[in-house]
Amino acid sequence: MLAAQDLAINNVRIIVGTGQVIEQGTIVIRGGRIASASAGTTAAPGVRALDGRGLTAVAGYIDAHRHIVQGGGRGGGGADAWLKDQAPARMQEFLDAGYTTLMSAGGAAEPVVALRKAIDSGQMRGPRIIPSGPLPLNNATPESARETIRRLAAADIHFTGEVNVNSFTPDPKQLEALAAAIDEGKKVGVDVAVHAASVVAMNAAVRLGVPKLVHTPHFQWMSEADAQAVKAAGTQVSSCAGFGAPVFNVFNRDNVPTFRDGGKWPDAILDGEGRGREAGYKPVNGRTLFDNGVVYGYCTDTGYLPAWGLHQELRVLGLMFSPTDLVKVLGPNSASWINMSKELGTLEAGKIADIVLLGGNPLGGTPQNGFWDFLNVQVTIKGGQVLVDKRAAK
Repeated sequence: MLAAQDLAINNVRIIVGTGQVIEQGTIVIRGGRIASASAGTTAAPGVRALDGRGLTAVAGYIDAHRHIVQGGGRGGGGADAWLKDQAPARMQEFLDAGYTTLMSAGGAAEPVVALRKAIDSGQMRGPRIIPSGPLPLNNATPESARETIRRLAAADIHFTGEVNVNSFTPDPKQLEALAAAIDEGKKVGVDVAVHAASVVAMNAAVRLGVPKLVHTPHFQWMSEADAQAVKAAGTQVSSCAGFGAPVFNVFNRDNVPTFRDGGKWPDAILDGEGRGREAGYKPVNGRTLFDNGVVYGYCTDTGYLPAWGLHQELRVLGLMFSPTDLVKVLGPNSASWINMSKELGTLEAGKIADIVLLGGNPLGGTPQNGFWDFLNVQVTIKGGQVLVDKRAAK
């Protein structure tokens, strides 16, 4: 494992993530954790100093639902070949974009676990990896669902990937199996995450006591009462906002809009109403949840380049959320969704030192500042280790 550094970041603007902003301060890191984040200059003799003048410190980015292992990647050959040949470069792309933690979006857990081991052991540089495991409901019984959850717990996997519930007419047998899985998960420490494709599916899952929802509905407008029910149940949401909005400059350079997998937009949108209506449902329903006090976190649900995924999400989130809101969404809310709010998401003493230093100030309050500054990553620090420093190349 890479050794954590003792580090002092001086003269830096600190967006703590609690609502506090320190315009010029010092972050002291010891043993991979934040020892202090305070105004002015804090003496830290014998500690490596990093000059943060002109930079803004925010918590490292967390993508709570990402397609990480590409089953062959750009060169083909299956997951094993991807892990060997593609993973180091792909993981560096995440670090370059400011991501310090990724949760897998489902599929086979084994390759993701292997990737986690490679990074944790220091064989490869990359974000912190949190695996999830599949929970298929087709033909599942309550007991088989419970057994699946127990197997995940035994493998040290504490989340399911997104579990699909029929959008408009949930199958009673599937709901029965889902209820059993949720109950077993609470006993053995595995959070079940349901894909809330529609308001109907979301409400059905919430009534069963599901702890996590993946995505805001992209069918139907959510009501205030719907959002209040999610809040009352204590269910948390992690959602991409850019699901229905067209993607540009990723799959072609011809200004041709595509879907997130490169398919033609809007025809290739999966499980939607079509004509891009999903581009409205997603962010508006997300704002409705947020305004009703639901923990609403960030994810991309993509497999393409991390910087472009961040770009896609920020430009759509910017329709409904201010840069101040996005600090909460990207930081403490996302950390809470992955059950790491005591460790990540804010720049407070005692937290793991996952820090991104941005050029500019996303809270600057001028047309030149704002959510675009979240893309201007200059330095990425994970667990006190400086893994990216783009300033050196200038």
